[in-house]
Order: sequence, then C-alpha cells, then structure tokens
Amino acid sequence: MKVVVLGAGVIGVTTAYYLAKQGIDVTVIDRQREAGLETSFANAGELSYGMTSPWAAPGVPQKALKWLLMRHRPLTIWPLLSPTMWSWGLKMLRNCNEARYRTNKGRMVRVSNYSRDALTDLCSELPLEFDRRDLGTLQLFRKEKQLEASALDQNVLKEFGSPFEVLDREACIAAEPGLAHVVEKFVGGLRLTADRTGDCRKFTSQLSREAEKLGVTFHYNETIRSLVVENGKIASIETDRDRETGDQFVCCLGPYSAILLKKIGIRLPIYPVKGYLITLPVTDSDAAPQSTLMDETYKVAITRLGDRIRVAGQAEIIGYNHRLGKHATDAVRHVVTDLFPKGGDVSKAEDWTGLRPMTPDGTPVLGKTRFKNLFLNTGHGTLGWTMACGSGRAVADLVSGRAPEISFEGLEASRFS
Repeated sequence: MKVVVLGAGVIGVTTAYYLAKQGIDVTVIDRQREAGLETSFANAGELSYGMTSPWAAPGVPQKALKWLLMRHRPLTIWPLLSPTMWSWGLKMLRNCNEARYRTNKGRMVRVSNYSRDALTDLCSELPLEFDRRDLGTLQLFRKEKQLEASALDQNVLKEFGSPFEVLDREACIAAEPGLAHVVEKFVGGLRLTADRTGDCRKFTSQLSREAEKLGVTFHYNETIRSLVVENGKIASIETDRDRETGDQFVCCLGPYSAILLKKIGIRLPIYPVKGYLITLPVTDSDAAPQSTLMDETYKVAITRLGDRIRVAGQAEIIGYNHRLGKHATDAVRHVVTDLFPKGGDVSKAEDWTGLRPMTPDGTPVLGKTRFKNLFLNTGHGTLGWTMACGSGRAVADLVSGRAPEISFEGLEASRFS
C-alpha cells in the first residue's frame, strides 16, 4: 500500500513517520524547500496539554469587544467582504456557550492527552533534541478578577484530570524567578504542571530525517494543485510538476486544507487566524523565563527555548495574509519587555507571522471523509504542536487499518454536516 501525505509541517511529518513505522510506503508532498517551514516554523513553543481549550467559550464575545479597544489588543478583526469569514465567525459564536464548550474541550483533551503520551514514547525511541523542558505553563493574572474567574477553568481541569496549582505572588516567583523584577505587575497565577515546551521546527526537521530513514520519500518545492477523483475515490494528486498516484491520501495542509478540499466538494469551516511572534536571545538566564508564561491580560505566551526566548500572541482575522508590517509585533514586544525586562535583548528580536488553521469549535478535523481513501489531519488551530504526535499516530492507525487507541467520535468532518 502506498500513502501520499499532503503537507510537511509537524502534522504531516508525524503522520508520515507513524505510517512508515508500520512498514507502509509513504510519499510526502510540500511546496517548501524542507519540512516545517510554514505554520510549524515558529509557534509559541508550548506543548499545552493543560491549556487545551477552544477559543469559543462562554463570555468570549464580551471579552472580544473589550480587547478591540485595547492598545496592545489580543484580537483584531478586519471586516473583509468574505462570506467564508463571516460564516466561520457566526459558527464560532454559536459555540460560545457552556454546553458546547465542555463538549469541544472534551474532544480536544482526548487528542492532546493522547499526544502527550505519544510524544513521551517517541522521545524514548529516538534521540530528538528540540529544546524540550518539562516545567509546566504559568498562566499569569495581573488582576484579582482574573484569578477569581479562573475557578471555572480549575473545575474543568479537575474534570479532565489535568494537574494544576493555584499560586500566589510568591509562588509565581518561585516558579519563574525572573518575575521578581516586576512583582507589582501581577497578583497570582495558575500553573499547569503537565505542560512542556519545545521548538516545533527543530522537532519537525529531525523527525522528517528519521522518517526518511524508514523509507519515506519527500517531494519538496512541489505545489499541490488539485485532487483527481475517479470512480468515487481519489486517484492521484496533481501538482505543478507531475501527478502522484497512491492507494490512500492524507490531507495535512493546515489553513490551506479548506481551499484544496472545496474543489472536490468537501467544505470544511477552517479559517486562517494570523498570529505574530518574536524570537530574541537570552541575556540573563536567571531573569529570563524558565518555561512558558501566558499573560492572561494580553493573551501572549513567553517561552524559553534553550538560549532564546519566543514570544507569541495576537489573533488577527484578515484572511490569507502573510504581510508583516512595521509595527505588527509591538504587542508581543511590549509584554516581554514588561514582564522580563532584563531577560532578553529585544533589540535583536526576529519577527515572524504565520497562519493558524482554526475551526469554529476549536476541535481538529481528523479521520475519514466521504471518499473512502481520503483522510484528514488538519484544523488544529494554535494546538498543532501540542496535538501532533497523538493525531499523527491515531490517523496513521486508521489509514493502515489498525484500531486507533482513541475514539474519533466528534473529530471527523461529518460533524459539520
């Protein structure tokens, strides 16, 4: 059996690796020159098992209106003349209630917890070096009201068995000593102790080489044009170079999955949400973050990656736009300077922007389609790095005919029908 995987980001590479481990002939096609150069290139670096939650949550519409008025706002919406954008937004609003939030979070946690275990297994098998740290995530609250509101999150964390600690100011400093320099700027925090950190790009690159050792063929610098349907199934992939035939096909194209699949009648509500980040060198290790800190006010994550600091945040709804404007990273620069003023050199920061493949319910789209030989592994939003190993292993099992170790209930594209 030959399987063709579309996309060489962290989702496509993990899928290819797990397929190859089962002795399957795998070909991966990607338009970039090597693996992990688009959405996987420079994310926040969080493996957010404890913070796995949909953006669509109770109270979010009200918060969004307040965010739009902030100088360093977490959310920017450009009112495009796009029926796709507005349809996606309305679907997201319908998910902003407690019942749907619990359902969606349960589905997401199922994948992320499985992914946590899959990554543990993978790291015991392979000598992967990707600046991994197992020191948890600190959700930092600048106001008492935020700390009080976290009670709902704490109840949900208990329900799904995600370990956490509620920290006062002194305990936050014990977890992140660099905060001692700005003690007046926060009141406490919520620490997700099972979370990890790591460089997704390094991981993807190294795993692609391990996949090649297992026989996976990577076709780089090759743009996918369309899926060719014959007799009710996918016969081949048409690219700007050639046609690639196969027995099974897996779409792992992140925000571009919806564009390709629409051509064959599969409509997925996956929309790109643009994010911004900077990467800067550590100047004082003790004054820099030790793991990941999430600033609850600005929704910005600050992560330690070896001798670098990664700062990521902002959600900009502006379609398939990769423009990086002059002041685009002002918000993330402000937050890292505000909380870790002595930790890194912002003057040497490298800017980047990328598109996150968001579904309106926050849950990825995994598994079967109406074409019996086409499978999906896409729509992970901001949690592609977190969910990569679990969704890759589960989809690989499904494609190969093995019984997956987790249920696909509520994860497949049919939930949107």
